[in-house]
Parts: sequence; structure tokens; C-alpha cells
Amino acid sequence: MRQLPPEPEIEHLVTAGDPDPDGRPVESNVWIIANEDEAVVIDPAHDAELIADRLGDRQVLAILCTRAEPDQVEAVLSLAAITGAPIHLHPADLFRWPADDRPDEELRDGQRLVVGGLYLHVRHTPGVTPGSVSIYLPALDAVFTGQTLDADGPGAGADPQTVRDRLLDLPPDTAVHAGHGPSSTIGELVARV
Repeated sequence: MRQLPPEPEIEHLVTAGDPDPDGRPVESNVWIIANEDEAVVIDPAHDAELIADRLGDRQVLAILCTRAEPDQVEAVLSLAAITGAPIHLHPADLFRWPADDRPDEELRDGQRLVVGGLYLHVRHTPGVTPGSVSIYLPALDAVFTGQTLDADGPGAGADPQTVRDRLLDLPPDTAVHAGHGPSSTIGELVARV
């Protein structure tokens, strides 16, 4: 009898980019949803080689961008070249894509993607950018919010109403994995917002 691969897990990697105005390197969270054979990468930033090393020989099914940000695009394009994975971005952020190489696929509100038998649900959460999205993974009680929502609440430029309507309605135990900084839960954030 064929054994099924293990259920995907969430892996976390922090990459560092150019210094901010205070001279500190900008750190970004890279999220990998993977089992031993397949992976999806969310918001790869700064260091494609480091991310590729972490992925090993797993097949990368997709690179998901929660927004188009200049600090991510170079690493996104490099990781796509290394892995052969398609890049996914909401079409409202295409004007922000500073490269001649356009993303391969669109992320749309309500879209469902599958990795390792688990569904990832796309929620359009405009505010930080017009095409910002959050990726909800109910089977692992997690949402990946880019810069829309972090451990302190709505991110800079995020629309508070969008955050309330599109994210704070998730179950309280849902882990919030942001593009920068520590993770939180919906329950903790509802208590603060």
C-alpha cells in the first residue's frame, strides 16, 4: 500500500535586506508551507539563495506575493528562476511590479490553491497596496497577511475596515503570520483593535 506524504507544515525563515534609515537591516518573514516533497513560498524577500537552500530538493509549486514591494521583487524573480515555480500576484499590484518579468498567475479574492491536499484561500485585503492579499490556511489555523496585519494590529497604510471585515472575522485561534515581526493570533488582535 502506498504511504501518503506527511501533512504540510509551516516553516519560517527571516531574511535581511538593505538597512532602514536608522541603519538596521530590514528583516522580512518568509513563509514556507511544505511537506517533504512539495512547497509553496509566501513573500520571499532579500535572499533567494538562502530560501532555495532551505527548500532543498522539494518541488516549489508556487511563489505567492501578498503585495508587490520593491524589497521583495528581486528575490521573487531569482527564486522563480532557481526553482521554476510560477509567481502569483493580485492584478491590482501589477503597476507596482518594477521588473519587466510579469508574474505568471493572478491571485484573486475567493481563489483556492491546493498544496499537499490542503486548501489556501485568497482574501483580497487592499489598503497597504491596492492588490494586497492575505492567504488563509484553515487546516493549519493560519493566515499570512503580508503588511496588512501584524502583531501590533493593522499595518501602516492598511484599511482598518478591510482588516475588520476580511481578517478579524477568522477564528480566534488563527495564527497571524505577517511579513515583518512576530506572529500573533486573531484573538489577541481582536482584543487590541
